Amino acid sequence: MSHAEEHRRLNALVRAADEYSQARRTASLEALTESQKTGNAAFPAERFGRFTDYFQSPDFGVHAAQLPTGKVLLFSFLRVETDPRKETGPTNTVGAANAGRAFLWDPAAGTSAAAFKDVKPPNVLVSDGSGVARPAPFFCSGHAFLPNGMLAVFGGNIGGKGGTGAKFSFVFDPWKETWYRNKDMAVGRWYPTAAEGPDGRVLILSGQSEEGYGHPTPAVELFPAKAHPVPQGTSEVPEGIAAQLLKADGPYRNDYPHLFSLRDGRFYGLGRDADQQWAFDPVRETRSELPRRPGNWRGYGSAVPLPAGQRGPDSVLVMGGDAHDPGTFSFSAAGWRAEQPRAFGRTQDNTVLLPDGRMVTVNGSVDSRDYGNGAFNPEADLTYRQIETRDLDGRWTLGPSQRLPRGYHSNALLMPDGRVLVTGDDLQQVANDPDIADAMDGSIELYEPAYLHRGQRPELDTVPSGTVGYGTPFTAASGAADRIARVVAIAPSAVTHSVNTTQRYLELNIVSRTQTALTVQAPPTAADAPPGYYMVFALDSDGVPSRARWIRFGDKAPLDFLTSR
Repeated sequence: MSHAEEHRRLNALVRAADEYSQARRTASLEALTESQKTGNAAFPAERFGRFTDYFQSPDFGVHAAQLPTGKVLLFSFLRVETDPRKETGPTNTVGAANAGRAFLWDPAAGTSAAAFKDVKPPNVLVSDGSGVARPAPFFCSGHAFLPNGMLAVFGGNIGGKGGTGAKFSFVFDPWKETWYRNKDMAVGRWYPTAAEGPDGRVLILSGQSEEGYGHPTPAVELFPAKAHPVPQGTSEVPEGIAAQLLKADGPYRNDYPHLFSLRDGRFYGLGRDADQQWAFDPVRETRSELPRRPGNWRGYGSAVPLPAGQRGPDSVLVMGGDAHDPGTFSFSAAGWRAEQPRAFGRTQDNTVLLPDGRMVTVNGSVDSRDYGNGAFNPEADLTYRQIETRDLDGRWTLGPSQRLPRGYHSNALLMPDGRVLVTGDDLQQVANDPDIADAMDGSIELYEPAYLHRGQRPELDTVPSGTVGYGTPFTAASGAADRIARVVAIAPSAVTHSVNTTQRYLELNIVSRTQTALTVQAPPTAADAPPGYYMVFALDSDGVPSRARWIRFGDKAPLDFLTSR
């Protein structure tokens, strides 16, 4: 950074401090900390779980992904404002300030600044006419894991016009902790959705085009293109690879539809508009109509593929997106069905599948940038801090409160140790930053579910390090195998804007056991569990999980689902 640029940055910080003082930020965080402590005293941890660590992060966490190395990837944008009554990010900025950033958090290294590693996105020339290279502005993109554990990221922001779709296609390699660039997509995408299918390829759809916000693209693409092999090994880096336009279109009127690959091998795109519910067949390159969802348009809310025993999911629970409607709805081949509602409506929520089969909803607000007192007013209705858990019978129960109210751009994911990471919401983070002048813009808080307060955890010592083929048995070693009642596999999360296309939960059949090991059967097919890395948890009869071990499911001689079906 040049001296002049640094001077401008410092002047901007001074102006921001005058507009929204550090004393105000500090007082707000202290008040939230105290109210959380007081309110949560009524929720015993063994019944409701508890929030524990709260610490600063160098990134806002607009995107968060649990990597198979155990580390968490966070990425977003360089801030252009520190006043939470204004837009923090460079959505409408054209030029060098419209840039991305990314960091790795290593939980094993603790919670200090030293536990974070800067993993800058590649420098790119953005087609905004500025001619200025900068770290790729890939925030508000879509993403999904590939079979080799790498995270594929699609789209981003060129700047201006309310956000303009970029054609970017990147892969983050968690093993080498670096980014690679692929050939640009056929169209620009700002707020797209991506999900992995049974063959390991990623379907990409929706997002605002190069024409700017209000001009969504109907184009549907597949990565990698069918002419290219799907990367399987950890050393197989897809670099310079193209995506492929499919014949079917996806004319979503609103961005970030939910998208899941269910056990029949098709992708189900559940749009925010009630009448835009479609299934996509990447083999035949067709789109088919699904029944209309109950209700009307819903904003950003969460959706979770429902556990279905040892098979892959064949239904999805959709919730949130409307602060006036607490309803939840399940979709399956039988159509839509109303499920038990939550305690209150909320948008911008995140719902996480837990190892014991329960779910937890965190985060939420009235609407984008509205916490109950109008847009861009950080004074929040603290109702939305309170979490809700869903039991195995579908009943919701209110629980303790998180420290920060987190709405738009908030995220949550399950960690291998069974805790839930909560982060995101750039406006609330800058409104409650303990030192707005330092480099730690964001914050992370950790939630311990109730199962971590119910006695000693079972042990899961090892699982195979190589690829485990579908339907085949494998050995899971445990020093106390007699304590283990169940074994489950959960796919890691890659989440943004309440959209998490990668969550997946499967029961694994215990075939036999000895005093020190279990023989466990892998999921039946790639349609049940798309190839890639999963967290394997062992649970005792009380639902207390072990720490997870990472395993990779797939065909040892990879079968191309696209040509074999």
